[in-house]
Amino acid sequence: MRGESNCLEDFVKKEEVKGEWLNGIYNELADLLGMDAAMKIHAAYRGQQVTFPVELYNRSFIRQRIVSEYDGSKNNIKQLATKYGYSEKWIRKILKENIDKLG
Repeated sequence: MRGESNCLEDFVKKEEVKGEWLNGIYNELADLLGMDAAMKIHAAYRGQQVTFPVELYNRSFIRQRIVSEYDGSKNNIKQLATKYGYSEKWIRKILKENIDKLG
């Protein structure tokens, strides 16, 4: 029987599946993203421990945005820190590093 799968997923038609039948996170994913997405995630990652970063965007992108939005004022540093969720100290560090590179 090599190559054949005996998974329950192979015997249940996708159209028949109800969200409440799914385990924990798969039920939540089906509610949030739809049944097809939940089933694709199951197929790709089942049995694995997946951790999502708190931040959606990487620091390189955030650095570029901060540098491009900086207007030279001290008040702007506070605004950028609030907008992007970083400390004013980190914003100043990023600006210094990138202004030094540009200048």
